[in-house]
Amino acid sequence: MSPEYYLFLAVLLFAIGTVGVMVRRNALIAFMSVELMLNAANLAMVAFAMARGGLDGQVATFFVMVVAAAEVVVGLSIIIVIYRTRRSTSMDAASLLKL
Repeated sequence: MSPEYYLFLAVLLFAIGTVGVMVRRNALIAFMSVELMLNAANLAMVAFAMARGGLDGQVATFFVMVVAAAEVVVGLSIIIVIYRTRRSTSMDAASLLKL
């Protein structure tokens, strides 16, 4: 299969993620949209690596996914703290977390 199809899918996923971040005010939805954008970038890296014939993009994608796993832990814990203190996951409530 041609890498252009994968790149088109990556651009489409990135655009959906961008719209999700811009439109929604829910922190959980915005967090999921950022993860979607990150996976779109991973797909583009793998598509470029496939076109070049090397493993560089796949190795870089593996490391990005490891870092993304740590990001998920930190991000979800912040969202849980926001929910416990404000009983809402709205991004407007996150600005009120100043101590």
